Amino acid sequence: MRRREFISLLVGTVWPFSGRAQQAAMPVIGWLNAGPAHDPLFVNFTNVFRSALGSAGYVEGQNIEIDFRWAEGDYTQLPVLAAKLVVKRVAVIVAGGPPAAVAAKAATATIPIVFTVGGDPVALGLIASLSHPGGNATGINIVTDEIESK
Repeated sequence: MRRREFISLLVGTVWPFSGRAQQAAMPVIGWLNAGPAHDPLFVNFTNVFRSALGSAGYVEGQNIEIDFRWAEGDYTQLPVLAAKLVVKRVAVIVAGGPPAAVAAKAATATIPIVFTVGGDPVALGLIASLSHPGGNATGINIVTDEIESK
């Protein structure tokens, strides 16, 4: 058997099985929040989040996974929970509130972080500046801290 015939035979035998062995892993969204999972506000927020993902074509359990991590009000657990998401190598971390965002930012400089905060994200150390955030974090500043004092 000549070399080309052997390679053709080998490729023809192995090729049909190689596609099955290399299926892409389902992306995982890491969800990090300081509050309790059973709080009605957070239940509503997670339902809206799932709905928005569905509108974009992402359905939990079908083509996306969400790994929820709740600190249940114990802020000391946030660094541990954030580290677990980093070890799991989630595709993105969604951090609800300043304590969760700060913990996520401290845990990774490579995994993208999407946060919601009521205070100044620059003062919290989440981004370098509003005009040029840099780094791996981006998000929404709801400006509640400034409004509450008025």
